[in-house]
Amino acid sequence: MVTARIQLPGRAGPLVIPRPARGKAFAGGYPPPARRKVFAAAHVAAAPAPDGTGAPVIDWESTMRFREHLWAHGFGVAEAMDTSQRGMGLSWAQARELIARTAAQAAGAGGSGAGGSGAGRSGAGRSGAGRSGALACGAGTDQLADGEGHGIGAIIGAYAEQVSFVQSAGAQVILMASRALAAAARGPRDYLEVYGELLKQADRPVILHWLGEAFDPALRGYWGGTSFDAAAGTVLELIERAGDRVDGIKLSVLDAGHEVALRRRLPAGVRLYTGDDFNYAGLIRGDADGFHSDALLGAFAAITAPAAAALAALDEGDLAGYDAAMAPTVPLSRLIFEPPTYHYKVGVAFLAWLNGLQPHFVMLGGLQRQRPARHLIRLFELAAAARALTEPDLAVERMTALMARMAGPERV
Repeated sequence: MVTARIQLPGRAGPLVIPRPARGKAFAGGYPPPARRKVFAAAHVAAAPAPDGTGAPVIDWESTMRFREHLWAHGFGVAEAMDTSQRGMGLSWAQARELIARTAAQAAGAGGSGAGGSGAGRSGAGRSGAGRSGALACGAGTDQLADGEGHGIGAIIGAYAEQVSFVQSAGAQVILMASRALAAAARGPRDYLEVYGELLKQADRPVILHWLGEAFDPALRGYWGGTSFDAAAGTVLELIERAGDRVDGIKLSVLDAGHEVALRRRLPAGVRLYTGDDFNYAGLIRGDADGFHSDALLGAFAAITAPAAAALAALDEGDLAGYDAAMAPTVPLSRLIFEPPTYHYKVGVAFLAWLNGLQPHFVMLGGLQRQRPARHLIRLFELAAAARALTEPDLAVERMTALMARMAGPERV
């Protein structure tokens, strides 16, 4: 069996990346899962400034190719979320263009995605005509400046502008958590007022978005309470009032117990989309009573191939196959999302670069410098163990070049 090898700092010998034997490799594409509804929150690929001196710019070609990669593996795309650096380098003006481009790509004529023709295990996950239903986009309030006081009316207006734009693009709305609302709200009543007004404007059921403070410290106390139970009470009251206007809620609090508790209290037909990048494997798999989570995860953008294979096994009732593909990705995801958790986007971009999905390991605002060299080296090791390096020779070549450029043990 041919293998790729690399000598990493701190290892006694080379890291060997074996290529799977015939019949054991992941397929180049998968159809959408039948037993779970899954979205991957996609990042934005960047490139150095054309003049070599300015700030990095969006690499639109690679950014759109990455969405094709996700669709081809059966995932819906959650666009313009925090994974795309909303509030950390991506402005609302840029997010508008991103949403418009992805919606056009999803709705465009011309057959299948990047994995090839058809919807079989070895082909693309979706045809071009079927991908509009596999796109949900974040609507928030980030056109309002951070650090300034904004009234409830202004917050509703900002949200409404973004909701209208997402709906005009033909995408499902994800009502993102709002820093402005977190700063302005004086209790649960303000959240119920804001979200209640927005749900009236929705032309189809929306996905609510509960992002814990590990992902954004400015969101502490969201939903009007610092305890999970109090906040969950507000969410459940909102959902009960909304009737059929809520498709589900994405929960990202990195606590499996809290997620299971909320999941059991949701009304019938309302989905719990796990955003728990630490505990997703068990939450998606489900429990002995038949409860499970669907998923909307940034981790899926980093572990696309093994996660798609795991979900395909789950569809076939092959729990051992699901565990075999998904379980090795968990240590990798836990490292990607280690504190400070909001820098997880670095790991997503790093793996996209290693796998040849973008030509540069560059991020908007130079964010790639926010993780130290030792973190990247360990990511490489765990990605190899999770079989998340789909182009081993290229990954070794790029990692070797990166290590040669490392200026010291802490930075690249």
